Amino acid sequence: MERIYKPLSEKTREEVKEILESNDMDALITLPLSLGEYEPDWKFAQDTCMKLAQHEDERVRANAALGLAYVARTKGKLEKNLVKPVLLQLLNNCEEYQWRVIDAINDINLYMNWRIGKKAIKRIEK
Repeated sequence: MERIYKPLSEKTREEVKEILESNDMDALITLPLSLGEYEPDWKFAQDTCMKLAQHEDERVRANAALGLAYVARTKGKLEKNLVKPVLLQLLNNCEEYQWRVIDAINDINLYMNWRIGKKAIKRIEK
């Protein structure tokens, strides 16, 4: 599969709603990244990424973790009590893209000054 770089586009709330209701896998895969980068309401971005973290497709779930990392980087806000269990769950249910979840957790720890998932990641990397 050839990788093609496309810059992320800003999404309106209506576009977000349409993507969430669609089965457009390309749009669902990039949605959490776009929200993390551009959505001014950190809570909306976080909650949408949390919803996408439960998606059946592993690529969407892994990018939901990365979207949360983007929210941490661009907004400096996340609700640890909600985000932590989801990220730890993603460590266990993303096999092919587990590396992306680990990168996202490490980024979130850096930007939020948290220490989540350290033991779980050490077990995985052994």
